[in-house]
Amino acid sequence: MKKTILAFFVAGMVLLTTGFWFLSSGEKSPSEWVQFGVIGLIIAFGVFFAFRRLSSARRGEPQEDERSKNVMLKTAALSYYISLYWWVFLLFIKDRIAYDTEVLIGSGILGMAVAFAISWLYFQFRGGHEESN
Repeated sequence: MKKTILAFFVAGMVLLTTGFWFLSSGEKSPSEWVQFGVIGLIIAFGVFFAFRRLSSARRGEPQEDERSKNVMLKTAALSYYISLYWWVFLLFIKDRIAYDTEVLIGSGILGMAVAFAISWLYFQFRGGHEESN
């Protein structure tokens, strides 16, 4: 239950700081709109995950069963693999186009979060988490 409350707290803090950043910047470039949208999707994903945990706790189900642990393990492995190639791509782009270091690092971190979210959605709803004998 404490992890669920912590997830809501972190989502709220990220939303608050992102709101301050968004309101304090003047003219918004298209890349800032994209970054704000991706951050919003990540926050929505975190809140969805927290609501799922909260509803399962209210039903008396365990927080993590074998299936959810296996899904998380496969998700972590695939998202790590995707993230490595994402960073290689960003370094390739950095050599070709002049980007600020902050924008490059921010894009890398957001890309890693998106890779994790997509991997989790794939293994949660599509499959690939059952062991075949």
